[in-house]
Amino acid sequence: MPVNLSIKNVPDDLAEMLRKRAAKYHRSLQGELMVILEESVARERFLTPAELLKRVRRSGLKTPGESADFIRKDRDAR
Repeated sequence: MPVNLSIKNVPDDLAEMLRKRAAKYHRSLQGELMVILEESVARERFLTPAELLKRVRRSGLKTPGESADFIRKDRDAR
């Protein structure tokens, strides 16, 4: 069953950007918001425990210390 959602206190500048985006694609504001929500949710994919374990094993990390070093290097590279 469809659900009605409401977004309150949207800043004027954000609302205007959404209106312009909707007009660009010849959609209503409601239609544009629906597309944004659908695209956002469709991109999100959760790993199963088996997939996560497979990725961890592929990383070659064997100890918690190695994991911490890997995370630290990745963080410092940003």
